[in-house]
Amino acid sequence: MASIIFKPTHLRCVVRTRSLIREMRITVCPIRSYATEGDNKVPKIYTKTGDKGFSSTFTGERRPKEDHIFEALGTTDELSSAIGLAREFCLDKGHTFIYQLDKIQCILQDVGSNIATPRSSARESHIKRTKFTAQPIADLESWIDKFTEELPPLTNFILPSGGKSSASLHLARTVCRRAERSVAPIVRSGEADPDVAKFLNRLSDYLFTLARYTAMKEGNEETIYIRPQ
Repeated sequence: MASIIFKPTHLRCVVRTRSLIREMRITVCPIRSYATEGDNKVPKIYTKTGDKGFSSTFTGERRPKEDHIFEALGTTDELSSAIGLAREFCLDKGHTFIYQLDKIQCILQDVGSNIATPRSSARESHIKRTKFTAQPIADLESWIDKFTEELPPLTNFILPSGGKSSASLHLARTVCRRAERSVAPIVRSGEADPDVAKFLNRLSDYLFTLARYTAMKEGNEETIYIRPQ
């Protein structure tokens, strides 16, 4: 997974995430190892440990890179990147909900940590460190309800549209659905926390609602589905 850059207000999230990632030894943060040159530490982005097509979970297992765990991790990272792109469009328009997207990207790091800790090989210390709670789900529901109160009722199917901010949020929504599909079998097998799947399910609803909200706030029309004749 690629790194995510946060503002200083999210320093606590970054410090916690980097500390965990150094233990996990998975590709989430680019600063994965250090080589010493004199008295200076030089960051290295490569470790060569995955050259043979295997990578490590937080619990220390070596699995093929096409394993469902890494597929889910990669899709979750792709989701965060899609949200990051949408965030930039929304930031350009001066939307006030940017802090929500920042928080969600932080939480997606925690989602990745939970996925990367298969319960079948996890010790109690692993589980305690990567436990995922239900609070982020409640936050999403609260935000969804607030935006919905301002939106007109949805009476037609709409297509991804409504300006760059809205369309990019719709794109993030579709990636979120794919992330949810990739996580579902891991959760069903008991290898990840059920709240991870619930969070992704609710996040797609949030992104859909937010896409409509941004279109409305920017004064852009959404494209309505019309059955071709």
